[in-house]
Amino acid sequence: MSTAESKDLLLQNISSPDFFPLSFTELEEAAAKKMSAGGFGYVRSGAGGEETLRRNTEAFSNFSIVPRMLNDVSQTDTSIELFGHTYPHPLLIAPVGMLKLAHEEADLAVAKAGASFGIPFIQSTVSSFPIEEVAAAVPHSPKWFQLYWSNNEEISYSMAARAEKAGYQAIVLTVDTVMLGWREEDIRNKFSPLKLGFGKANYESDPVFMDTLPAGEDEAVIQGILNNIHHPCLNWKHVAELKKRTSLPILLKGLLHKDDARLAYEHGVDGIIVSNHGGRQLDGVIAAIDALPHIVKEAGGRIPVLFDSGIRRGIDAVKAMALGADAVLIGRPIVYALAAGGQAGVERTLANFIEETKVSISLSGASRAIDLQKVTVIRNQQE
Repeated sequence: MSTAESKDLLLQNISSPDFFPLSFTELEEAAAKKMSAGGFGYVRSGAGGEETLRRNTEAFSNFSIVPRMLNDVSQTDTSIELFGHTYPHPLLIAPVGMLKLAHEEADLAVAKAGASFGIPFIQSTVSSFPIEEVAAAVPHSPKWFQLYWSNNEEISYSMAARAEKAGYQAIVLTVDTVMLGWREEDIRNKFSPLKLGFGKANYESDPVFMDTLPAGEDEAVIQGILNNIHHPCLNWKHVAELKKRTSLPILLKGLLHKDDARLAYEHGVDGIIVSNHGGRQLDGVIAAIDALPHIVKEAGGRIPVLFDSGIRRGIDAVKAMALGADAVLIGRPIVYALAAGGQAGVERTLANFIEETKVSISLSGASRAIDLQKVTVIRNQQE
């Protein structure tokens, strides 16, 4: 979608007789009215006492941009380049599983909304539609595949191969889910979307996975997923083997320590996504935005560093990029927009993100997204 078209969408937002939520808080409130208590609780909540969930967003206020004036910002270029592909905006749709909790069209609706803007859709392993069906729905738009490792390694390699065959542009290996975090909201609600079958699409369409199950037993699919999805044995040797099995660039999602960034580069990883899983895995860890500068410094420009966890609006994206991120991932706002308005809701939320990001880039004194790393950011003094 062109800049003119995204502005048209914004004008539609203003002139529309039907109000659609603008802020994250409004989106969350709208989603709560549409989703089941268990489904909404699953998306909204964090691990433990939700210290990390709160810290992810609160930590953004610790950083302030010092804008420069009298630069010509009449033409703003928000495009970025990653792995030989040029994308029109520095935004990607984060991998979120089981999107049918929010809307029946799930991944298809979100992928189509992303395609309207040329924004890469990162499909989850535990998506509600299989890789091939999403690829068929948006054959010409950028797509990445997020991989949860399987205890049966051949299932992991099979899914990566399917994504490559379907035209996906990168593999995002999530490394912070070797076991499920302590999630009290789900325990309280006695809710497990995996056990309810919301995330089985890629498994029941995978020949390697299905060959491991007894024939004709539907309940075996769910148990097979539960047996495979948590993988405490995952280590650097698996990353090295995955590199051999695919020609796609591999990014590791879930790194927070600079030494892991160094090891990622040494093991030939193509990119890093700084993330604490949106506060959903280990409570009490560093906010993702606080970890970002250390990872960026360690990476030293040798491989791209992307950012996830806590992005709620355009200025958050600008702060993350000013701190060194090459692009950012948007998660919960997209899920809430999907619940509130389906594909059209996601499109309106993306249009708002794009315009706020563009305005914030310009007002910071930069004319290109890639120049944000030259913008001065200071850490506010703590009282």
